[in-house]
Amino acid sequence: MGYGSYTANDWTKLRKSKGLNKSCTVENVFTNKIPPAKYGCRYITRESRDSADSPQSTPIIIGFDVTSSMGFLAKELAVNSLNKTILSLYENHPVSFPHILCSAIGDCKSDRFPLQVTQFEADIRIIEQLTGLYIEGGGGGNGGESYNLLWYFAAKHTKTDCFEKRRKKGFLFTIGEDLCHEGLNVSEIENVFGDKVPYSLSNTELLREAEEKYHVFHIHIETENSFGKNILAKWQRLMPGKATFIRKNDTEYLSHLITSVVSVTEGIQPKDVLNSLDPASAVRIMEPLALIDTQNTQAKTITF
Repeated sequence: MGYGSYTANDWTKLRKSKGLNKSCTVENVFTNKIPPAKYGCRYITRESRDSADSPQSTPIIIGFDVTSSMGFLAKELAVNSLNKTILSLYENHPVSFPHILCSAIGDCKSDRFPLQVTQFEADIRIIEQLTGLYIEGGGGGNGGESYNLLWYFAAKHTKTDCFEKRRKKGFLFTIGEDLCHEGLNVSEIENVFGDKVPYSLSNTELLREAEEKYHVFHIHIETENSFGKNILAKWQRLMPGKATFIRKNDTEYLSHLITSVVSVTEGIQPKDVLNSLDPASAVRIMEPLALIDTQNTQAKTITF
């Protein structure tokens, strides 16, 4: 998938038709009471293919936590951040012809629908499909969520011309406020994907496989409590140089952080990335961006 192109005018029309604005509720934006079958993960493969519209496509997967009180994150993506992310990718060209897949992430230990995925799309269908996802609002209070399902899915259930033709990696972001469960067992993989595997997979193994085809990052939603900082520290141990944060009150700047991470990964200097933003946005994401290091070295101090 991945035909057409994204325009600001298409976004304006969709936003008006669906009433997407800051005053709407999560329930107004995400109206499905069960997940549409087309967004299920069993026995499916998602493809990002080159086309006349996208001759050198770049797959970008954005997965977000929909458990418990995390509906605010899904709403922020739908009414603000995803549109800004797409427009920034098109305007600044850190990668060629982005194809974006959105994913709703839950908890495979407790939820009925722990992973939903859209198609890879290049036009307004990105947000149309995002708003079609089901916000289960579950989670088990069991010390984590199943962000690792998306790593498995990306590794085993996506095919991209970016990797197959050009041996270039796409991008994968997970976003949420909790820890990740430690690995996926055999029954969890079969229940969610229909795959029969011979043994359980650790998070280290899952990340290694996903990272063959994608630059994999995690953005922790940081709250004011100290437990949240402990969560980020654990993510950083699991994903050195690839785990960062954004404060809950700053999620409106999420688009700037995502596109900035893509840009520095593609070799643009952090100072140049920050200087391209308005000063207020640059200040908000400067500290999170400093934690990203594609060479897995120590976190940097960025001045601009």
